[in-house]
Amino acid sequence: MEQTLKILSWNVNGIRAAHRKGFMDWFVPAAPDILCLQETRAELPQVPAEIAEIDGYFSFWNHSKRKKGYSGTALLCKTEPLEVQFGLGIEEFDTEGRTIIAKFPTFTLLNCYFPNGGRDLTRVPFKMAFYDAFLEKCESLRAEGQSVLFCGDVNTAHREIDLANPKSNQKTTGFLPEERAWIDAVIAAGYVDTFRHFHPDEAAQYTWWSQRFNARARNVGWRIDYFFAAAELLPRVRDAFILPDVLGSDHCPVGISLAG
Repeated sequence: MEQTLKILSWNVNGIRAAHRKGFMDWFVPAAPDILCLQETRAELPQVPAEIAEIDGYFSFWNHSKRKKGYSGTALLCKTEPLEVQFGLGIEEFDTEGRTIIAKFPTFTLLNCYFPNGGRDLTRVPFKMAFYDAFLEKCESLRAEGQSVLFCGDVNTAHREIDLANPKSNQKTTGFLPEERAWIDAVIAAGYVDTFRHFHPDEAAQYTWWSQRFNARARNVGWRIDYFFAAAELLPRVRDAFILPDVLGSDHCPVGISLAG
């Protein structure tokens, strides 16, 4: 029987808040082989002890050095990575704790919380510069012969099918032409949006909902959380899925099954 890894990604919108909302009640039965978290918004001493040290898991936490209670990522995995890097190696982009890169024997996983462009769009230039640096990092890893998989809150819906109200969001960050064009560039570079690979035309599949206007109950959302696999890794991806019934954040987890 084929062995597969269950790899999940979730923007928890604060690990302490998620803990209060039953994170461990979800995590224990879910039992992912690897879990990537974004927007943890805590330094390690602030992380609830039962999450910081889970029996059977190695854990790695990257927090924002620029502002407390902001951004941050974490990686929980049953198998210890061969190597772990915090950040992209560029100080401008590494002060907010947005990236963890873990090298495993047969693939390299990048867990990333990509910047938001801001309601007033003032952070869009930073977001686009971060995007470019991130793709460059992925390409450098591929050039070394590593099979690249990246996941996280990309903070952009790619196509009109990926959000409930595309027409009214043309000038909103997360659906700006330049943001969407970056995802086009990612795909052109040879990375595959795994969810769309398995569900090419499935509408109303979202991963984030505004906390206003009862949006989640009405499923008025955006698909902004992804797993992208380099084309050479794609044959090992058996499934890609969204878990919209998992509560505890304004995002829900997304995941893939990867053959060992």
